[in-house]
Amino acid sequence: MKKPNKVTICLTIMALAGTLLAGCSGNNNNGGNTTTNTTEPANTTTNTPTTEDTTAPDPNTPVDGGNLVISSFSDIISVNPIYVSDTASGDIGSFLYANLYDYNRGGDIVAEPWSLAAELPAVSEDGLTYTIKLKVEAKWNDGTPVTADDVIFTFDTIRNPESASPGISSYDKIDTMTKIDAQTVAIKLKQIYSPFLYSLPVAIAPAHVLKDVPLPELQKNPYGSDPAKTVTNGPWKWTEWKNGQYITLDADPNYWGSKKPHIQKITYKIYADQNTEIQALIKGDVDLTQAVPLPMLETVKANEGLNVILAPGPQYEYLAFNFKDDNFASKVSPFKGMKTRQAVAYAINRQGMVDNILKGTGTPLNAPFLPGTWADPGDAATAYNYDAEKAKALLAEDGWVAGSDGILAKDGVKFSFELQYNAGNSRREQVAAVIQQNLKDVGIEVKTKAIDFAAWIDQNVTPGKFEAILLSWSLNSPDPSSNESIFSSAYFPPAGQNVGWYKNEKLDKLWIDGYSTADQAKRKEIYAEAGKEISTDLPYVFLYQYGLPEAHKKTIKYAEEDRPESSLAYGYFFHAINWWIAAE
Repeated sequence: MKKPNKVTICLTIMALAGTLLAGCSGNNNNGGNTTTNTTEPANTTTNTPTTEDTTAPDPNTPVDGGNLVISSFSDIISVNPIYVSDTASGDIGSFLYANLYDYNRGGDIVAEPWSLAAELPAVSEDGLTYTIKLKVEAKWNDGTPVTADDVIFTFDTIRNPESASPGISSYDKIDTMTKIDAQTVAIKLKQIYSPFLYSLPVAIAPAHVLKDVPLPELQKNPYGSDPAKTVTNGPWKWTEWKNGQYITLDADPNYWGSKKPHIQKITYKIYADQNTEIQALIKGDVDLTQAVPLPMLETVKANEGLNVILAPGPQYEYLAFNFKDDNFASKVSPFKGMKTRQAVAYAINRQGMVDNILKGTGTPLNAPFLPGTWADPGDAATAYNYDAEKAKALLAEDGWVAGSDGILAKDGVKFSFELQYNAGNSRREQVAAVIQQNLKDVGIEVKTKAIDFAAWIDQNVTPGKFEAILLSWSLNSPDPSSNESIFSSAYFPPAGQNVGWYKNEKLDKLWIDGYSTADQAKRKEIYAEAGKEISTDLPYVFLYQYGLPEAHKKTIKYAEEDRPESSLAYGYFFHAINWWIAAE
């Protein structure tokens, strides 16, 4: 067998393992939470010299101790790796679990000292079999060894539609898995699946805890939502969850890794909204905030005690249509006509959003492939520049006629829909208001509705029960094939992330063609065609690519090679195991 070459990162769309980062916590979709913090966990103190110590500690020398306080305005849903589909849950999971493999800063797959795998996978000459060897010393925090059984159980469960896992599209190409020995598993694919390597930097679930749970009951099992019943294998262990207020993690003294964490406690505090978050950051109650609202960015940058990191990120915002008639009171989706969807795209002033809401920190996007990557379709994708008159003409061509109240109607059904987004997200609140006004200008009534994030994802987004949503995807896999789970009719809820019930047989085939060859030049041609098709047919209005300003206290220390990396999903905690907290 041969080992694969490193693969250079391609910042194309993803969807967190096809997972709905539902935006990105402090990243895109952080959900707002209507519960304010009334109770807080006790903070541990940072390391300070004893009374006999007359020399100040060197802030550039790692020290053990301290409490890293992270803010969010969305609570978690579940940290079970089989079901993580939102950023808040992924944030916590990144501390609790060791990944099978990890990404380095350039986006290459690596086996780090804290990864479960001992070395890169060996790949057979035909590209169909991946052999993975685990570290012998890897253990769950109940003392049980991490074995090939855990890998097989996790991937088997995710690829089974009965489990309703959002990551199914990354693992349903597996044909068989063979346990070679306790630490070795051979995974054989049904066909060439070029992105499979990018399906391997993931957390796995404990087979010895979950193997006897019936799959239809697994998602509601206490594992992943009850700290006392959640066995993990990462540097920190889960100690408490006060719903809507905070989550605490403590460094696990029995952690198996050769590299131990310096930071002894992590507190994830949940605020009502982003403004409250930033006030807490400026007051010093919080050490790290993942997304500073742009109107407050200059205020945060002016604070001498804070570092701000702002760079293009792996996320894009979108307006998603729902095509399932049952989700509308009229029992008719108004979005069935392609010209109607194109009209909505022309009616929305995307550049105005970039200029006025993002303050120039984003760029309009025409297809779900981020600019500058090998799969970027470029000019092959249709651009929708703001043009209200063109929008009106397309709507008329599609049969919409203005009523006496100025609202368009067709076949007795008014063009009126509810646009949902997560409460507490100031950016989305502004974007929703722009969409509402822009569409009113062409005769479409939009009723905006902000919903608590966790409830929204669980009750509306995941089961596909909405009329339209404002949300974002964040890159988890650097390969564009992750689009399949979002836009293929093979992945309707609950076994996939095509939550708008969109069907396009041509696109269904293009996603398959795109991953069924190892020839990247050929793949580029296929994704250019996919970009042209999806930007013409428009299951979404693709709004813009954007970056999220991260801010943290200067007392959070790390070596240059361990600094946060905005281009990676969860990159704001890049190599956090090596970070430390200096005394203030």
